[in-house]
Amino acid sequence: MLLEISELKTHYQIEKGTVKAVDGVSFSIGEDEVFGLAGESGCGKSTLIRTIMRLVPDSARVTAESLSFRGQDLLSLSDKEYREKILWKEISLVPQSAMASLNPVQRVGNQIVEAITAHSSMGRREAAQRARQLFEVVGLQAGLTKSYPHEFSGGMRQRAMIAMSLALDPSLIIMDEPTTGLDVLVQERILRKLAEIRQQVKKKKAILLITHDISVIAEMSDRIGIMYAGRLMESAPTLDVFNEPYHPYTLGLKNAFPSIKAMDKELISIPGSPPNLIDDLPGCVFSARCPFAIPECDVRRPEFKEIKPKHFAACIRTDHVQEFRKLAGEKETWISSRSKG
Repeated sequence: MLLEISELKTHYQIEKGTVKAVDGVSFSIGEDEVFGLAGESGCGKSTLIRTIMRLVPDSARVTAESLSFRGQDLLSLSDKEYREKILWKEISLVPQSAMASLNPVQRVGNQIVEAITAHSSMGRREAAQRARQLFEVVGLQAGLTKSYPHEFSGGMRQRAMIAMSLALDPSLIIMDEPTTGLDVLVQERILRKLAEIRQQVKKKKAILLITHDISVIAEMSDRIGIMYAGRLMESAPTLDVFNEPYHPYTLGLKNAFPSIKAMDKELISIPGSPPNLIDDLPGCVFSARCPFAIPECDVRRPEFKEIKPKHFAACIRTDHVQEFRKLAGEKETWISSRSKG
């Protein structure tokens, strides 16, 4: 495994209490693998990657049984060691908002050069040549390195950020909502280009893909993790998540996205709202919205366990999954008194 995470927690202390933004998440990513992480806004996806990238504020309390990259314990590294050994060279980031991430008064190519020279011994001339090569890799003309961010379209800015993430040939690229704000045609081009790049480069590259868009996850990922309220609900190979989901939340998410195989099917939303992450939730965090919950779900935290090879779920009622799958497609199932409450 390239990246291994076990029982990772990122908590924030505020006046009202402790916000459990990430609360005991475990998963791993292998070399040359795309791991997609999906979930509603506010479920902890972005906090998770900020924790890995050392971008959380000093007020955050980060603990884990394991947070390692190629066997190296990342939590034991100082900020200086992390910047010198890991950042950009081994793990890079394509942030959520490309426009907000690029300096508006600097040419885009110069920003890539700055990233290269700050984290390697490469000179500026060689780094500039590397930037031009990277632009061509992501489908942009080399001469565009002399342009400013405002001269780029949204898709071009996103490609520029992908080029920057490839600058020092890292093993893992973390992508936070890489297609947000782009129209569907541009999204498709970006995803296709990513697939081409992974085939072209010599060094194997893994991707941690963060998004709330199930369609993007389905197209890109080898395995998928489903997050909710700071915890991982389910993790499995992509086809298993769509064909044989085990967790009620995953079943609910499937209902909320259209399918080309059933164009006339009514979409079904999950009633209610995610819980307040300051509250003490001893049981399943999804129990208040789950139509299949029993009283035990409110008091017993489910173990994130392997149901079948490579398929994990955090639910105490997986023995009833066949029944759940049949009922989950019916709108009446989700309009229960429990879900309304």
